[in-house]
Amino acid sequence: MPQRNKNNSYRPAPLMDLFPEIVPYSSGYLPVENPHEIYWEQSGNPDGTPVVVLHGGPGGGTSPVNRQFFDPDHYRIILFDQRGAGKSTPPVCLINNTTQHLVQDIEALREHLGIEKWHVFGGSWGSTLALSYAAKHADKIKSMVLRGIFLMEEQEIDWLLYGLKTIYPESWEQFVSIIPENEHDDLLNAYHKRLNSDDPEIRMEAAMSWSLYESACSSLIPNYEIITTDEQRAQALAIATIEVHYFYNQLIKTEDSLLNQVNAFRSIPTMIVQGRYDMICPIATAHKLHTNWPEADYIVVPDGGHSALDPPVRSRLIEATENMKSIS
Repeated sequence: MPQRNKNNSYRPAPLMDLFPEIVPYSSGYLPVENPHEIYWEQSGNPDGTPVVVLHGGPGGGTSPVNRQFFDPDHYRIILFDQRGAGKSTPPVCLINNTTQHLVQDIEALREHLGIEKWHVFGGSWGSTLALSYAAKHADKIKSMVLRGIFLMEEQEIDWLLYGLKTIYPESWEQFVSIIPENEHDDLLNAYHKRLNSDDPEIRMEAAMSWSLYESACSSLIPNYEIITTDEQRAQALAIATIEVHYFYNQLIKTEDSLLNQVNAFRSIPTMIVQGRYDMICPIATAHKLHTNWPEADYIVVPDGGHSALDPPVRSRLIEATENMKSIS
Protein backbone atom coordinates (compact mmCIF):
# COMPACT_ATOMS: atom_id res chain seq x y z
CA MET A 1 0.00 0.00 0.00
CA PRO A 2 1.20 3.58 -0.54
CA GLN A 3 2.88 5.17 2.46
CA ARG A 4 2.66 8.78 3.68
CA ASN A 5 5.98 10.63 3.97
CA LYS A 6 6.94 13.64 6.13
CA ASN A 7 5.59 16.08 3.56
CA ASN A 8 2.14 14.48 3.86
CA SER A 9 2.27 13.14 0.30
CA TYR A 10 2.20 9.53 -0.78
CA ARG A 11 5.05 7.43 -2.09
CA PRO A 12 4.82 3.93 -3.56
CA ALA A 13 5.40 0.98 -1.27
CA PRO A 14 8.79 -0.73 -1.74
CA LEU A 15 8.79 -3.29 -4.53
CA MET A 16 8.83 -6.92 -3.46
CA ASP A 17 11.85 -8.86 -4.64
CA LEU A 18 12.26 -12.44 -5.73
CA PHE A 19 12.79 -15.13 -3.13
CA PRO A 20 16.33 -16.59 -2.93
CA GLU A 21 17.54 -19.04 -5.55
CA ILE A 22 16.74 -22.67 -4.81
CA VAL A 23 17.41 -26.02 -6.46
CA PRO A 24 14.90 -28.83 -7.06
CA TYR A 25 14.65 -31.64 -4.54
CA SER A 26 13.23 -34.02 -7.18
CA SER A 27 12.79 -34.14 -10.94
CA GLY A 28 11.95 -36.58 -13.68
CA TYR A 29 10.34 -37.27 -17.02
CA LEU A 30 6.70 -38.22 -17.46
CA PRO A 31 5.85 -40.20 -20.61
CA VAL A 32 2.71 -38.80 -22.19
CA GLU A 33 1.36 -39.35 -25.68
CA ASN A 34 3.99 -40.80 -28.04
CA PRO A 35 6.65 -39.57 -28.72
CA HIS A 36 6.67 -37.06 -25.85
CA GLU A 37 8.16 -37.17 -22.37
CA ILE A 38 7.75 -34.01 -20.33
CA TYR A 39 10.37 -32.81 -17.87
CA TRP A 40 9.12 -31.88 -14.39
CA GLU A 41 10.75 -30.74 -11.16
CA GLN A 42 9.79 -29.92 -7.59
CA SER A 43 11.42 -27.44 -5.23
CA GLY A 44 10.60 -25.66 -1.98
CA ASN A 45 8.76 -27.50 0.79
CA PRO A 46 7.94 -31.16 -0.06
CA ASP A 47 5.05 -30.98 2.45
CA GLY A 48 3.96 -27.50 1.35
CA THR A 49 0.98 -26.27 -0.62
CA PRO A 50 1.43 -27.32 -4.27
CA VAL A 51 1.61 -24.72 -7.02
CA VAL A 52 2.23 -25.45 -10.70
CA VAL A 53 3.85 -22.96 -13.07
CA LEU A 54 2.67 -22.81 -16.68
CA HIS A 55 5.36 -21.23 -18.82
CA GLY A 56 4.86 -18.95 -21.77
CA GLY A 57 5.54 -19.25 -25.46
CA PRO A 58 4.23 -21.67 -26.49
CA GLY A 59 7.68 -23.23 -26.50
CA GLY A 60 9.35 -20.97 -23.95
CA GLY A 61 10.27 -23.62 -21.40
CA THR A 62 10.79 -23.04 -17.70
CA SER A 63 13.65 -21.18 -16.05
CA PRO A 64 15.16 -21.44 -12.55
CA VAL A 65 13.93 -17.91 -11.82
CA ASN A 66 10.34 -19.20 -12.04
CA ARG A 67 10.86 -20.87 -8.64
CA GLN A 68 11.64 -17.53 -7.02
CA PHE A 69 8.12 -16.11 -7.20
CA PHE A 70 7.09 -18.37 -4.31
CA ASP A 71 7.98 -18.64 -0.62
CA PRO A 72 9.93 -21.92 -0.57
CA ASP A 73 9.01 -22.56 3.06
CA HIS A 74 5.31 -22.54 2.22
CA TYR A 75 5.02 -23.89 -1.30
CA ARG A 76 5.72 -27.14 -3.06
CA ILE A 77 6.79 -25.53 -6.34
CA ILE A 78 6.21 -27.59 -9.49
CA LEU A 79 7.68 -26.60 -12.84
CA PHE A 80 7.43 -28.54 -16.07
CA ASP A 81 8.39 -28.02 -19.70
CA GLN A 82 5.54 -28.36 -22.18
CA ARG A 83 5.79 -30.70 -25.17
CA GLY A 84 8.79 -29.93 -27.35
CA ALA A 85 10.04 -27.17 -25.04
CA GLY A 86 12.91 -26.87 -22.57
CA LYS A 87 14.18 -30.24 -21.35
CA SER A 88 11.16 -32.18 -22.59
CA THR A 89 11.85 -34.70 -25.35
CA PRO A 90 11.98 -34.89 -28.26
CA PRO A 91 12.93 -31.22 -28.62
CA VAL A 92 10.92 -28.93 -30.90
CA CYS A 93 8.53 -31.76 -31.69
CA LEU A 94 5.20 -30.71 -33.22
CA ILE A 95 3.64 -34.18 -33.37
CA ASN A 96 0.62 -34.49 -31.06
CA ASN A 97 1.30 -30.97 -29.81
CA THR A 98 -1.93 -29.03 -29.31
CA THR A 99 -3.60 -27.06 -26.54
CA GLN A 100 -5.76 -30.08 -25.75
CA HIS A 101 -2.68 -32.29 -25.39
CA LEU A 102 -1.05 -29.80 -23.01
CA VAL A 103 -4.19 -29.64 -20.85
CA GLN A 104 -4.09 -33.44 -20.65
CA ASP A 105 -0.43 -33.28 -19.64
CA ILE A 106 -1.13 -30.90 -16.76
CA GLU A 107 -3.74 -33.26 -15.39
CA ALA A 108 -1.49 -36.29 -15.94
CA LEU A 109 1.29 -34.56 -14.00
CA ARG A 110 -1.06 -33.72 -11.13
CA GLU A 111 -2.08 -37.36 -10.89
CA HIS A 112 1.52 -38.57 -11.26
CA LEU A 113 2.63 -36.41 -8.32
CA GLY A 114 -0.32 -37.48 -6.18
CA ILE A 115 -1.73 -33.97 -5.77
CA GLU A 116 -5.42 -33.52 -4.99
CA LYS A 117 -5.64 -29.77 -5.77
CA TRP A 118 -3.07 -27.14 -6.58
CA HIS A 119 -2.61 -23.45 -7.24
CA VAL A 120 -1.97 -22.49 -10.88
CA PHE A 121 0.42 -19.68 -11.90
CA GLY A 122 0.74 -18.71 -15.57
CA GLY A 123 1.52 -15.73 -17.75
CA SER A 124 1.12 -14.84 -21.42
CA TRP A 125 0.58 -18.19 -23.21
CA GLY A 126 0.64 -19.65 -19.69
CA SER A 127 -2.55 -17.70 -18.96
CA THR A 128 -4.20 -19.21 -22.05
CA LEU A 129 -3.21 -22.66 -20.90
CA ALA A 130 -4.32 -21.98 -17.31
CA LEU A 131 -7.77 -20.88 -18.47
CA SER A 132 -8.01 -23.84 -20.85
CA TYR A 133 -7.10 -26.19 -18.00
CA ALA A 134 -9.54 -24.47 -15.64
CA ALA A 135 -12.35 -24.88 -18.17
CA LYS A 136 -11.86 -28.66 -17.99
CA HIS A 137 -10.61 -29.23 -14.45
CA ALA A 138 -11.81 -26.40 -12.22
CA ASP A 139 -12.33 -28.83 -9.35
CA LYS A 140 -8.58 -29.52 -9.22
CA ILE A 141 -7.57 -25.85 -8.78
CA LYS A 142 -7.25 -24.00 -5.45
CA SER A 143 -6.60 -20.60 -7.03
CA MET A 144 -4.95 -18.96 -10.04
CA VAL A 145 -2.54 -16.09 -10.61
CA LEU A 146 -2.62 -14.97 -14.24
CA ARG A 147 -0.38 -12.40 -15.94
CA GLY A 148 -0.42 -10.80 -19.38
CA ILE A 149 -3.72 -12.26 -20.53
CA PHE A 150 -3.68 -13.93 -23.94
CA LEU A 151 -6.70 -15.71 -25.43
CA MET A 152 -5.07 -17.08 -28.61
CA GLU A 153 -7.47 -15.25 -30.91
CA GLU A 154 -6.86 -13.87 -34.39
CA GLN A 155 -6.79 -10.17 -33.48
CA GLU A 156 -4.05 -10.81 -30.91
CA ILE A 157 -1.84 -12.51 -33.50
CA ASP A 158 -2.51 -9.71 -35.99
CA TRP A 159 -1.39 -7.20 -33.35
CA LEU A 160 1.84 -9.12 -32.76
CA LEU A 161 2.63 -9.40 -36.46
CA TYR A 162 1.50 -5.96 -37.63
CA GLY A 163 0.21 -3.67 -34.89
CA LEU A 164 3.49 -3.62 -32.97
CA LYS A 165 5.19 -1.77 -35.81
CA THR A 166 3.43 1.40 -34.58
CA ILE A 167 5.36 1.11 -31.29
CA TYR A 168 8.56 -0.67 -32.34
CA PRO A 169 9.12 0.29 -36.00
CA GLU A 170 12.85 -0.47 -35.90
CA SER A 171 12.28 -3.97 -34.51
CA TRP A 172 9.47 -4.63 -36.96
CA GLU A 173 11.64 -3.61 -39.92
CA GLN A 174 14.27 -6.12 -38.80
CA PHE A 175 11.55 -8.73 -38.29
CA VAL A 176 10.29 -8.46 -41.87
CA SER A 177 13.70 -7.92 -43.45
CA ILE A 178 14.21 -11.66 -44.05
CA ILE A 179 10.82 -11.95 -45.78
CA PRO A 180 10.34 -10.81 -49.42
CA GLU A 181 8.02 -7.82 -49.67
CA ASN A 182 5.45 -9.77 -51.68
CA GLU A 183 4.92 -12.00 -48.59
CA HIS A 184 4.49 -9.18 -46.07
CA ASP A 185 0.70 -9.44 -46.24
CA ASP A 186 0.86 -12.91 -44.66
CA LEU A 187 3.79 -12.94 -42.27
CA LEU A 188 2.47 -15.88 -40.28
CA ASN A 189 2.44 -18.10 -43.35
CA ALA A 190 5.84 -16.77 -44.41
CA TYR A 191 7.41 -17.65 -41.07
CA HIS A 192 5.57 -20.97 -40.87
CA LYS A 193 6.99 -21.96 -44.25
CA ARG A 194 10.55 -21.03 -43.27
CA LEU A 195 10.43 -22.62 -39.83
CA ASN A 196 9.32 -25.87 -41.45
CA SER A 197 11.89 -25.70 -44.25
CA ASP A 198 14.15 -28.66 -45.01
CA ASP A 199 17.10 -26.25 -44.91
CA PRO A 200 18.42 -25.87 -41.32
CA GLU A 201 19.98 -22.49 -42.12
CA ILE A 202 16.63 -21.10 -43.29
CA ARG A 203 14.94 -22.47 -40.16
CA MET A 204 17.54 -20.92 -37.86
CA GLU A 205 17.48 -17.54 -39.60
CA ALA A 206 13.70 -17.40 -39.19
CA ALA A 207 13.87 -18.58 -35.58
CA MET A 208 16.41 -15.95 -34.60
CA SER A 209 14.50 -13.17 -36.36
CA TRP A 210 11.22 -14.15 -34.68
CA SER A 211 12.76 -14.53 -31.22
CA LEU A 212 14.69 -11.27 -31.32
CA TYR A 213 11.58 -9.37 -32.43
CA GLU A 214 9.47 -10.77 -29.62
CA SER A 215 12.22 -10.21 -27.05
CA ALA A 216 12.66 -6.57 -28.06
CA CYS A 217 8.96 -5.91 -27.46
CA SER A 218 8.53 -7.87 -24.22
CA SER A 219 9.91 -5.45 -21.63
CA LEU A 220 8.79 -1.95 -20.76
CA ILE A 221 12.29 -0.82 -21.77
CA PRO A 222 13.09 -2.45 -25.15
CA ASN A 223 15.45 -5.38 -24.73
CA TYR A 224 17.65 -5.69 -27.80
CA GLU A 225 19.23 -9.05 -27.10
CA ILE A 226 21.68 -10.90 -29.30
CA ILE A 227 21.85 -14.64 -29.89
CA THR A 228 25.37 -16.03 -29.82
CA THR A 229 25.49 -19.39 -28.01
CA ASP A 230 24.27 -22.81 -29.10
CA GLU A 231 21.93 -22.86 -26.11
CA GLN A 232 20.39 -19.53 -27.15
CA ARG A 233 20.01 -20.77 -30.72
CA ALA A 234 18.26 -23.93 -29.56
CA GLN A 235 15.92 -21.91 -27.37
CA ALA A 236 15.15 -19.50 -30.21
CA LEU A 237 14.37 -22.42 -32.52
CA ALA A 238 12.00 -23.99 -29.97
CA ILE A 239 10.16 -20.77 -29.16
CA ALA A 240 9.74 -19.64 -32.76
CA THR A 241 8.84 -23.05 -34.20
CA ILE A 242 6.32 -24.01 -31.51
CA GLU A 243 4.76 -20.53 -31.29
CA VAL A 244 4.25 -20.31 -35.03
CA HIS A 245 2.90 -23.89 -35.05
CA TYR A 246 0.28 -22.90 -32.46
CA PHE A 247 -0.56 -19.56 -34.04
CA TYR A 248 -0.94 -21.25 -37.44
CA ASN A 249 -2.87 -24.34 -36.32
CA GLN A 250 -4.41 -23.66 -32.90
CA LEU A 251 -6.06 -20.24 -33.09
CA ILE A 252 -9.24 -20.12 -31.01
CA LYS A 253 -12.26 -18.99 -33.01
CA THR A 254 -14.48 -16.27 -31.60
CA GLU A 255 -17.36 -18.68 -31.05
CA ASP A 256 -15.04 -20.93 -29.02
CA SER A 257 -13.45 -18.09 -27.06
CA LEU A 258 -12.31 -18.76 -23.51
CA LEU A 259 -14.45 -15.74 -22.65
CA ASN A 260 -17.47 -17.94 -23.37
CA GLN A 261 -16.25 -20.55 -20.85
CA VAL A 262 -15.93 -18.29 -17.80
CA ASN A 263 -18.83 -19.97 -16.01
CA ALA A 264 -16.79 -23.16 -15.85
CA PHE A 265 -14.13 -21.53 -13.65
CA ARG A 266 -15.89 -18.44 -12.29
CA SER A 267 -15.72 -19.67 -8.69
CA ILE A 268 -11.93 -20.19 -8.65
CA PRO A 269 -10.24 -17.44 -6.58
CA THR A 270 -8.08 -15.65 -9.16
CA MET A 271 -5.84 -12.62 -9.41
CA ILE A 272 -5.21 -11.13 -12.85
CA VAL A 273 -2.03 -9.03 -13.03
CA GLN A 274 -1.74 -6.94 -16.20
CA GLY A 275 0.95 -4.45 -17.19
CA ARG A 276 -0.61 -1.25 -18.56
CA TYR A 277 2.13 -1.11 -21.19
CA ASP A 278 2.23 -4.80 -22.08
CA MET A 279 2.85 -4.66 -25.81
CA ILE A 280 2.88 -8.42 -26.48
CA CYS A 281 -0.47 -9.03 -24.77
CA PRO A 282 -2.21 -5.64 -24.76
CA ILE A 283 -4.43 -4.72 -21.84
CA ALA A 284 -7.58 -4.76 -23.99
CA THR A 285 -7.67 -8.56 -23.70
CA ALA A 286 -7.30 -8.52 -19.91
CA HIS A 287 -10.03 -5.90 -19.75
CA LYS A 288 -12.39 -8.14 -21.73
CA LEU A 289 -11.66 -11.02 -19.37
CA HIS A 290 -12.25 -8.75 -16.37
CA THR A 291 -15.55 -7.54 -17.84
CA ASN A 292 -16.72 -11.12 -18.31
CA TRP A 293 -15.32 -12.25 -14.96
CA PRO A 294 -15.67 -9.40 -12.44
CA GLU A 295 -15.37 -11.82 -9.52
CA ALA A 296 -11.64 -12.22 -10.23
CA ASP A 297 -9.30 -9.65 -8.70
CA TYR A 298 -7.93 -7.41 -11.44
CA ILE A 299 -4.67 -5.54 -10.89
CA VAL A 300 -3.42 -3.13 -13.56
CA VAL A 301 0.27 -2.35 -13.04
CA PRO A 302 0.53 1.27 -14.23
CA ASP A 303 4.25 1.12 -15.01
CA GLY A 304 4.49 -2.51 -16.12
CA GLY A 305 5.19 -4.16 -19.44
CA HIS A 306 4.86 -7.78 -20.53
CA SER A 307 7.75 -9.43 -18.73
CA ALA A 308 7.13 -11.04 -15.35
CA LEU A 309 10.56 -9.70 -14.39
CA ASP A 310 9.66 -6.05 -14.94
CA PRO A 311 10.12 -4.93 -11.30
CA PRO A 312 6.59 -3.52 -10.80
CA VAL A 313 4.99 -6.61 -12.38
CA ARG A 314 7.30 -8.94 -10.46
CA SER A 315 6.33 -7.24 -7.21
CA ARG A 316 2.58 -7.62 -7.80
CA LEU A 317 3.01 -11.26 -8.76
CA ILE A 318 4.90 -12.00 -5.54
CA GLU A 319 2.26 -10.11 -3.60
CA ALA A 320 -0.32 -12.37 -5.27
CA THR A 321 1.52 -15.58 -4.33
CA GLU A 322 1.79 -14.31 -0.76
CA ASN A 323 -1.94 -13.56 -0.68
CA MET A 324 -2.86 -17.01 -2.01
CA LYS A 325 -1.28 -18.60 1.07
CA SER A 326 -4.59 -17.93 2.80
CA ILE A 327 -6.52 -20.06 0.27
CA SER A 328 -6.76 -23.65 1.47
